[in-house]
Amino acid sequence: MKIAFFSVRDDEYDFVSQYAKKYQIEISICREALTLENVHLCKDATAISIMTTKTDRKIIEKLKEYNIQYISTRTIGFDHIDLKACQEYGIHVGNVSYSLSSVAEYTVMMILMSLRNIKLILERFSSQDFSLNHIRGRELKDLTVGIIGTGKIGQEVIRLLSHFSCHIIAYDLYPNETLKNQIEYVDLDTLYQRSDIISLHAPNADETYHMINQESIAKMKDDVIIINTARGALINTSDLIDALENKKIGYAALDVVENESHLYYKDLKNEVLDNRNLAILRSFPNVFLTPHTAFFTHQAVSNMVEYSITSSLAMHENKENPWLII
Repeated sequence: MKIAFFSVRDDEYDFVSQYAKKYQIEISICREALTLENVHLCKDATAISIMTTKTDRKIIEKLKEYNIQYISTRTIGFDHIDLKACQEYGIHVGNVSYSLSSVAEYTVMMILMSLRNIKLILERFSSQDFSLNHIRGRELKDLTVGIIGTGKIGQEVIRLLSHFSCHIIAYDLYPNETLKNQIEYVDLDTLYQRSDIISLHAPNADETYHMINQESIAKMKDDVIIINTARGALINTSDLIDALENKKIGYAALDVVENESHLYYKDLKNEVLDNRNLAILRSFPNVFLTPHTAFFTHQAVSNMVEYSITSSLAMHENKENPWLII
């Protein structure tokens, strides 16, 4: 069996080679994202492994021409793939899982950094401003944290936060029965109204698109903190900027933003970025931004590569595939 890998970063390269040898498969490696110009590199492959590349109908048509049977995305999210087109052309799709601690620990870090105004402290320290003006923080134990989405990562965030003695409430379309003795499930409006901190762990779907917007923000406490390590599309960025400017939102820590895919993971210094909202957010002292790196640990990257291979093998051998989407 052969798998064609695309968007292979330097930190993934050794893992791809290591696991190809372990599972005795043939591979091809392309550093670039999958496009119509390089789709021919799929020739003779059974499956492809991609990252967050937009994989639309035109690309899928070409994949069908090359007899690709399976698309594995080395991510949990799969909204970048046209699933409808894949179904029409008979191409299966799967995602991967990876260490829950990677995103969960990063989320807790962002919460703590937001509460203590770390961005401002570090910027001042670098210019030898050691004053205490505007950097007084808050303590997590005194606050209510609202978790939107109690899937695997949301559950791990809850487990970590439980050690800080804060009050935790949560919303999910499908509440987890095992969590009901540990946290309080509430409806979404109640979560907005009661939370001092709101942390997003929902997938990007029609029902979650721009769930943080002018209307929902109006229901929130003044000085609320918004944390997003899930998907940028969960937040209406323009409404977020308005709420930061009028001081309704006290702090935002964002590992993901809208329209990031053509920017993040590239060295773009000295270039003008075509994402005006990102530029505005970067200018705020109470917005902490990172370039979609919450997942980025040694263990998580290893998991993503290995599970992409084992998922493709399971599909090829007609075995049970825990990562199969369609």
